[in-house]
This record gives sequence, structure tokens and C-alpha cells, in this order.
Amino acid sequence: MNTTTNVAVSPVPPVSSASSLDVALTSSAATPVRVAVIIGSNREGRFGPVVAEWVLRRVREHGGFEVDVVDLAEVDLPTSLSYSPSAEVAAELAKVSPKLAAADAFLVLTPEYNHSYPASLKNVIDWHGAEWQAKPVAFVSYGGLSGGLRAVEHLRPVLAELHAVTIRETVSFHNAGALFDDDGNHRDPQRADEAVRALLGQLEWWAWALRAAKEVRPYGE
Repeated sequence: MNTTTNVAVSPVPPVSSASSLDVALTSSAATPVRVAVIIGSNREGRFGPVVAEWVLRRVREHGGFEVDVVDLAEVDLPTSLSYSPSAEVAAELAKVSPKLAAADAFLVLTPEYNHSYPASLKNVIDWHGAEWQAKPVAFVSYGGLSGGLRAVEHLRPVLAELHAVTIRETVSFHNAGALFDDDGNHRDPQRADEAVRALLGQLEWWAWALRAAKEVRPYGE
């Protein structure tokens, strides 16, 4: 015998009108995306600044972005998290937290250390919460044979836990030290330029779409 159980369903809050969404999308598309470019390594002798300068040139050439640089070598956050940080820790947070909060999107540069990403990057992620929510994150990685891709794949579930949206496309530099000349120029840039254009196009699209959606309905409501 079949039985049917009646389940009470809470009403879904009404979605704002289509015209409101259209206005928000139009406004968002016309406003530059504020992107925080995070240089994830703080290791002595790091290669990150070379990759960062190459990426930053492409971001500025792409257009449509306002850039904040967050260099983790310039931030000294303790690994012991606190809800009541000391004045010294608060001063370090002030170097990074406002940039993360103001960002519409993130571009994370990461090397690969022991098949994963640096502790400095995990630390700055863990010190923040709402700053990541409902924002897109793109990755540029570098390293040896793997090009840092294992670090990227470890970052994806961490940022998903913080309600960020990671971009499918990546840019990875395999055997990175041999790819750039002494002036920081890529020796064979065609494929890398194509890859970063695709990545930035996706990052910009997700940034303005999510920004517009949050204008119509705050995330989580």
C-alpha cells in the first residue's frame, strides 16, 4: 500500500523584479572590477614577484579591472588565530583585510611546496571569512614539472568552504624559472597570453555577475 506524507514547505522569499536585476547587471558591467592580486609566497629567494609582474601587466592591459596587490611577504600574521588580536596583529591585518573586503574578485598566485600551497597563503585565508564570500577566485600557479597545479587543486575545496567561487581556467607555469628572461619577460608568450586572457575574461564575468546578484539580494538571504 502506498502512503503519502505531507511535508510543510516554507515559502521561498520573492525574488526582486527582473527590471531590478537588469539594472544591477547593467550597472555592474559598467563598473570596473576591483581585483585583489595575492602573491602567495613569502619564501626567501622566491620567484613569485617575477610571475606577479608578468600577470599584473596582463591584468592592466586587459582593462576593466582596478588592482590591489596583496604581497604576503609584507604581512606578518601569526599562525595562532584570535578573535581579539593584539594591537600588533591588528596592524598587520590592516595591511590586507581592507583590500580583501573591498575586492570584487581575487587572483591568487601560488607556487607548489611539497605538493601543496604555502603556509603563508593558508594563514591569510584562515584569518578572514566574510571577505571571501560570494566572490570569484582565479589562480596562476608556478613550479616544476607540475606547474603548481597540485597547489591549485588543494586550494579549491578550502575556498569553497568559505563560499568563494573558483574559476575553472588556470594559468600554470611549468619549470617556471626557465620560462622568463632576466627582465621578467616570458620567452615564448603566445600560449601564456591566450591562457591569461581566457582566465581574466571568466574572472571579470563572474565578478560582475556575482556583484550584481548581491545588489539585488544579499548573499545567504
